[in-house]
This record gives sequence, structure tokens and C-alpha cells, in this order.
Amino acid sequence: MSKLVAAAAVRGSHDVVSRVDKRLTQALEKFGEDQEVGFPGTAFYLPMAYALLGAEVETLGGIREVLEETKTFLHEEPTEKLWLPYLSSALDSGIATLLGEEMLAALRYLYGEEPREGWHGFISDTILRSLGIQLVDGRLPGFAAIVGAAPDVETAEYIIRELQKRSILTFLIGNHEGQTMRDQLIEANVLPDDIIENPASGWDIYIVPLGPDTESIIYALNWAMRGALTFGGLVKGDWKGCLDYTRAHIFAFGLGLGTIDDLKYASGAGAINMGFPVICDTEIPEIRPTGVCTYEELVRELDHDKMVQTCVDVRGVKVTVREVDVPVPVAAAFEGETVRRPDMHVEFGGKYSTCFEYLTMRDMDEVTDGKVEVIGPDIDTAEVGSAMPLAIYLEVAGRKMQKDFEGLLERRIHSTANYAHGIFHMGQRDMAWLRVSKDAFAAGWRLRHFGDVIIAELKEEMGAIIDKVQATVITDEDRINEILPQAEAAYRERDERMGEMTDESVDIFYSCALCQSYAPDHICVISPERLGLCGAYNWLDGKAAYEISPHGANQPVEKGRCIDATIGEWEKINEFVRRESHGTVDRVSLYSIMDAPMTSCGCFECILAMLPEANGFMIVNREYTGMTPLGMEFSTLAGTVGGGHQTPGFLGVGRRYVISRKFISADGGLPRLVWMPKELKEDLAEGLQEQAAELSMPELPDQIATEEDAEAINDLVEHLQKVGHPALQMESLL
Repeated sequence: MSKLVAAAAVRGSHDVVSRVDKRLTQALEKFGEDQEVGFPGTAFYLPMAYALLGAEVETLGGIREVLEETKTFLHEEPTEKLWLPYLSSALDSGIATLLGEEMLAALRYLYGEEPREGWHGFISDTILRSLGIQLVDGRLPGFAAIVGAAPDVETAEYIIRELQKRSILTFLIGNHEGQTMRDQLIEANVLPDDIIENPASGWDIYIVPLGPDTESIIYALNWAMRGALTFGGLVKGDWKGCLDYTRAHIFAFGLGLGTIDDLKYASGAGAINMGFPVICDTEIPEIRPTGVCTYEELVRELDHDKMVQTCVDVRGVKVTVREVDVPVPVAAAFEGETVRRPDMHVEFGGKYSTCFEYLTMRDMDEVTDGKVEVIGPDIDTAEVGSAMPLAIYLEVAGRKMQKDFEGLLERRIHSTANYAHGIFHMGQRDMAWLRVSKDAFAAGWRLRHFGDVIIAELKEEMGAIIDKVQATVITDEDRINEILPQAEAAYRERDERMGEMTDESVDIFYSCALCQSYAPDHICVISPERLGLCGAYNWLDGKAAYEISPHGANQPVEKGRCIDATIGEWEKINEFVRRESHGTVDRVSLYSIMDAPMTSCGCFECILAMLPEANGFMIVNREYTGMTPLGMEFSTLAGTVGGGHQTPGFLGVGRRYVISRKFISADGGLPRLVWMPKELKEDLAEGLQEQAAELSMPELPDQIATEEDAEAINDLVEHLQKVGHPALQMESLL
């Protein structure tokens, strides 16, 4: 290892720890040892200290204890005369730097100095979990932490576009001689206008500005460390398990742009401990042998045109760059883009015009693969800022295609259209809304390109079940009015067909092991009446996924002999779960939260939790940031549920499971639900009313409390008594 690198890392670690020591002394004098400290929106205290040292830091006194332990990782700078191996001291210095940067950030939060204006700062547990399904299904193949700034705006835009094309989430950190990459990307019109007022808007386009100094790298690294704790089921203090996990499962790397000073070397050494290599654009000593990282640790790449590909190669990130013959880039990173009215060339749907999407199955000889036909005027005839009617009509054929897959493929139009840079898509069916930006129009985007992108993406993603796809893009109102009734009839038929399916009507359920890349012992079992806990996969999705990839993450599972119909336990389901959880789960029930509940990985949309005082359950969705009657926010509560463990009384679920007939039916079902956030209740209002009517309890939805009725458990019980909630009269849960 280079003596220069080791010496710089040692100096950088001493600098950070010294600054923490000084700042902590001031804080203790002002606030005292019992002053509470911490980051917002996490159940993991100071996550790096929690994972590596097992420290549950809640006060300044706790920081003092961590600081003393951190000092034991410091080393003396290598001497000129005595040769010694440098790797160990450099890596120890990296750990000291990570712990020091985290303590420094916590102290800044105490003083109200973080997050800095226009920067995101600490990343909440909720964001980690909300991205969970993208992490495990490959849409987010990796993370990049850019530290510094590019030599010019054009290079900054080129690097970020290359990362976006590969769907790599990028964190912007630090500066080079006062210039930040964030400001360069604002100047290049890559980042949205409101990024300074709302840094969180960057998540939608995979570009998040964390902080303007090098120390802000800790926000990316302790977020990654929480991936090990959340999805890997690892416990506090298991430093080796956590570091092994980040190296094996979290594909991150650092890009050092501009001068690399002592602090950047020290922070890079911390990242290398986690298995994250660092690639720089300056003349630095390299660390090429494999060992701590999967491949090389420290690499220089002076050619910015090659830099992103070098990063991908060094970290071993598995990426696919979409090559579609359209005039704009196509990648999952563009899915979250919005097109505001001032930037819009034309729009379709919403409240301004008719717009719908309809996909139907045809015989093989009825479809011409790749054919795109446009019927009606194109967007070059539209007045800028105006609205046009639109129908996207897809006809598909395939030897493995089934009628049940039509809705699944049709829903893919949303993401595939959004993958095109400068195209905004929202909704589905006859509630679709699209916009084309002025930039996309200027680049040459026309109506036929909707068909080109959708066909290419469907063939790539669903090629195992469809052999041919043709698209008709229609703006002619007479033709739209002719097809729309056919589409509406198909929508109704699909809904009725799925609504008639029950768990009893099938002999096979489907598994989902997507999340095992992050939670190795977790396995989902999906039935017609219980969708996956991520909310993204239902029984038909599992069936289609198996047809697409027979050896993939979704496998058919025979139910076998029924052990207990009430709790939903079957012999062959148990055998499958026992095998796929590597023996950690012996049995599982689909309808009970109290008796052998299904495990949770961390990607769940909502959490169900028992409230003994109310003799019922509450449900909280990840978007809700307030306090719950259990005395915990979602982020704190989630720390007890994930990691692939069975936790009776707690369960991660998809939000629409609440309106299933099988919703915790073994434990009393919907009448046991006593509290839920208002937003979730309003979203599920129609389904709640339908289920309540089936139970002959039409007043039940109104009896379920929200945060407007009660936040504390005593207030909740009082409210339930006042409205006569049925849970209070049911058999005791305990």
C-alpha cells in the first residue's frame, strides 16, 4: 500500500477526531451530558456507531463514550526511516474517520446547523425502505458518491448522464476549490429548479445533494450501513458481519473529482472498509490488489469519458444500458422526472383531454412485431403548451402469453414511457396523463417514439411470454371514441376476474425471493388474497414472472395438505419456507399476525402492530412521519420488523392487503383495526367501505381512529370507547 495514502488517511482521521473532541467539549459545557442527540427519522441512533460498536447513542454522554473508543483506532503517521505495513493503520484510520464524521454531523444537528440550506443532509430509514424494491429487483444496481466537482459544467453533465443511463443513484458531496457538483448540474439544467428549496426532489431522478463538505459523505455511508441492519438482519456491534454485508450486497463506489486532500483520503479509507472502491480523476497512488474490496481499492482514471465505466468495472456493478432508437436517453433513472407546465410542449389526458392505454392479446398471425402506426395529427402540429387527446393501443402475441397477463403488461406502460428523458407519465388505463417537454420535442421526439420505447422495453422485460408487439398511437378523436368502449369493457372484465379469485380457488401460491439479495433468510408467499408485502407483486404478477423466468425469484408453491385453514397453514408451504429461509423459519401462517406470521424484509409498504390496551391492531404506512399510539414513529417501529425474522404481533404488509377478505382473518380481521393514518384511510376508503358492508358493519370505517382522533394510546382507547369500536368487545389477543 502507498505510504502517501496511509499517511494522508492517518492525518485526516486525527483532524476529524480532534474537531469532534473540541466541538463535544463545547457542547457538554453548554448542554450537559444528558442532552439528547441524534438524527431525524432513524431507529438506529448514530448508525455507524450502532453497527460497528454496538453503541446506542442518545445523549452527549453517549457521544463522549464513542469518541473515547474511536481514539483507539488512531495511529501515528508512518515515519521516514522505519518501514511498516500501512494497510492496517490506513483502514483503522478510515473507521475512525467514519465514526468521527458521524459524531460531528450529530453535533451539527444539535446546534441546528444541519441540513445546510439547499442540501439534503441525513437520509431517513423511510427513504431506505421506500427504495427497497428497486434495490432488490435491479432497477437500482448501485450507488455513486461523487466527492468534489468536475473541471467544468459540460463534464459534470456528461458524468451524471452516464450514471443515469445505468440507473445508478448518485450522491453529490463536498466541493473542489469552492465549486460544487450540485451547482454545476443546476447550471446545466440537469437538476430541477426547486432542488435548493427541496433537495429531496433529487430522489426522483437519482441525484441527491447531501452536503457541501467532505464530511457529508457519512450520510451516504451510514445509509448504506443501515442496509445491512435493515435487510441483512444483522445486529448492533456485529462489525464484521456488517462490513461483509456492505461489500457483498451494496454496490457502491466513490468518485473523487479534483484535489484529494487528507480528509478525502481518510474518508475514502472508511469507504474501502465497507468494500466501496474509490476512483479519482487526479494523479494519485493506486491500490490495485484485491482484498478489502472485491476488486481494486483505489484507482485513477484521468479520462472523464471513461470514468463511469471504470467505476462500474472496478466495483463489479451489473448494469444494462438501454439502447433504443429514439432521440432521447432511456433509463430507469429518468422515471421520476416531472415536466412542469412552463417546460411542456404538449400534454395528453389529466383534466384537459381524453387519454387512455389499452393492451390486448392477439393470435400470432394478427400482430406485426415492432410495427408502430400513428393515426391523427402529430405533436409538431400542436400549439406549445396545449393539450391533445391520445390513445396508446398495444396488441401482443406470444406462445406463453395468457389473458391474465394483459393487465400486468399494460401497467408496464407507466414505467416504460417514463424511462424516456423528458417524458412525464402518470396514472393508467383511462386515467393516464402524459407530457412531452420542450427539450424532448426539440431533440426530435414524436408520437411514434412512444410506441418505439414501449415495444423495446416490453420485449426486453417480458420477452419470455411475448413474441410480438405492435403499437398504434392515436390522436384522431373518432378513432379514439371507437376504441375507448372496448378498453373500458376489458378493464371491467379484468377486475371481475381477479375479484373472483380466492385462496381456496387455486392449488398453487407463488413465492417471491427478490429481497433475499438484501435479506437472505426472508421469503414471501403470495396468494390471490394476499399480495407481497412490498405492494408491487400480486398473485398474477408472480405467475407471469415465473413464466418469464422459470428459475427466477418467483416460484410456484403447492399448498399441499391443509394443516389449519383458519390461520392459513399448509404442509408444502411450510416445507418450502423452511428450505428457502435456510432453516431459520420452521412454519408460517398467511392469515395470522400472532401465530407464525410471515417474515418481513424491509421493503414493506406498511407495518401492522398489536396494541394490547386497545385489543386490536394499528397500521402505519411509511409515508406517515408522525407519532403512532405505540409510541414509535414508522422508522423506529420498522427496526423491529425487518431482516427476515418472525415477530409475532408485528407484520410488514402491502397497503392493499388491508382491504382483502383474508386480512389477518385468523385474528379477527378488519374489526381488529383500530388506528391508521388519515392519508392511508382516505386512499383505501372505497375498499374499506366494501369490506365493512360485507361484514354488516357499515359504520366500521368511521370507527377506525386516525392521528386526528388520537396519537397516544390512552386517548385512542377513550376514542374507541366513545365510538363503540367492536375490537373492545372481541376475545382478548393475549
